[in-house]
Amino acid sequence: MGFWVTTLIFFLVGVVAALSVRLCCNGGPSTNLFHFTLVVTAIMCCWMMWAIVYLAQLKPLIVPILSEGE
Repeated sequence: MGFWVTTLIFFLVGVVAALSVRLCCNGGPSTNLFHFTLVVTAIMCCWMMWAIVYLAQLKPLIVPILSEGE
């Protein structure tokens, strides 16, 4: 899977999680906003971690150097 496909999957998971929190944990306007903020922050942090690792493997900064014996 490519970068954009997985990014779309993260976005869809975020939308589903935000809607499910909105429907399941209805506790008032401030509580709903807090839960929504937590879900969006968690999805963004997970996506950023995945994107950094994916891009670091795609274009490494340090190239491995093989010795003559290997």
